[in-house]
Amino acid sequence: MRRFADIARREYLTVGLRVALHPQLDLATEPRWSRQTGTFGSDAALTAELAEAYIRGLQGERLGPDSVAAMVKHFPGGGPQKDGEDPHFPHGKEQVYPGGMRELHLAPFRAAVAAGAAQMMPYYGQPIGTDWEEVGFGFNRDVVTGLLRDELGFQGIVCTDWGLLNDDEIFGEPHRARAWGVEHLTPAERAAKALDAGVDQFGGEECPELLLALLRDGRITEERLDTSVRRLLREKFVLGLFDERRYVDPDAAELVVGNPEFRAEGAAAQRRSLTVLVNRDGTLPVTRPAPRLYTEGLDPAVVARHGRAVQDPAEADLAVLRLYTPYEQRPNRFESLFHSGHLDFPADELARILAVLDAVPTVVLINLERPAVLPEIAERAHALVADYGAQDDALLDAVFGLARPEGRLPFELPRSMAAVAASRPDVPNDTADPVFPYGHGLDL
Repeated sequence: MRRFADIARREYLTVGLRVALHPQLDLATEPRWSRQTGTFGSDAALTAELAEAYIRGLQGERLGPDSVAAMVKHFPGGGPQKDGEDPHFPHGKEQVYPGGMRELHLAPFRAAVAAGAAQMMPYYGQPIGTDWEEVGFGFNRDVVTGLLRDELGFQGIVCTDWGLLNDDEIFGEPHRARAWGVEHLTPAERAAKALDAGVDQFGGEECPELLLALLRDGRITEERLDTSVRRLLREKFVLGLFDERRYVDPDAAELVVGNPEFRAEGAAAQRRSLTVLVNRDGTLPVTRPAPRLYTEGLDPAVVARHGRAVQDPAEADLAVLRLYTPYEQRPNRFESLFHSGHLDFPADELARILAVLDAVPTVVLINLERPAVLPEIAERAHALVADYGAQDDALLDAVFGLARPEGRLPFELPRSMAAVAASRPDVPNDTADPVFPYGHGLDL
């Protein structure tokens, strides 16, 4: 992880980027939540360990001229979303802790502060049923000042998530400000409340006139603004931005970004991360030379390297299906990018998949951006391999024995949507009788 972040650091530096809006340290505890794809999974201790390595890779042992500042998100842990909906949208604004696991979600952020994280981003969520004020975390003095500053001792920059103050348009469609719990306040009043909470910077906003008006009205003081300006300027000085003119060299950037060494690291990581969930009768690795292959969802050029393509499962020696975790289509264009809702395959699609599995020995490759519900597929596939964003060549290299998959599940795979609905959003791996538990993975 530290090597990965160091590669990112070198690429960022060469194109002039000095702040990274990552790592994302939320825990994947609500199976339906769309943002799990950016997490390290459901385990707090592992996430904390990876967080420290990630921050050291971006920043070094101390922030300096060769660092990229890490903006860690989403404090104090954005995973426990009610019904798995995301607080970018009004119907997902509530964050809940029915299992009493609030401290568990804080653990990775404690590690990030100890590792010297330069910046912190609170999430949009509105905590419900806790001793915190029931307002979004960017407006929440209990969380930003009481917890992050006073209890955890964080001295860096707090930048809000995007669009807390003003309504806006995204993809030409209107979107409300994510001012959950303070919807009744004006944009200026929201800005004042966020400053009172302890934030230093407003993400995605372009309204300095609000601050000037608050100053003129005496609602905030110059001393309060100076506190935040001092933090922001200090980091720029520490990063060396005022020491000399450091322009990007396009020729040097061409040599660094995506160079063969870095691409090889990425390719190796993809292959190692693949997780074998089922391997019946030693189906994997496939050693038969030039088998007849029926495939779905795979690049034909990559398939051709491993066998002869056929169009009918009945003619195939082996089928290889590339599937993705199901999700609900949402009408709003922006929300459609957030893959939310159900995790099980629609009945007609599942029937079609199972017909292939019954017709020919089949390897199913499932992309787990969220935990898919797939008990019937797991029961009838000859082999089942999970990935988290790997390319076709990496997947087929593992199927045909050219790469060794070593991954383990970062969260459990539930048995049904009923089990998901009955689970507690803040408790990791909380569904009844999962098809595969957290950490499952077979060696080849």
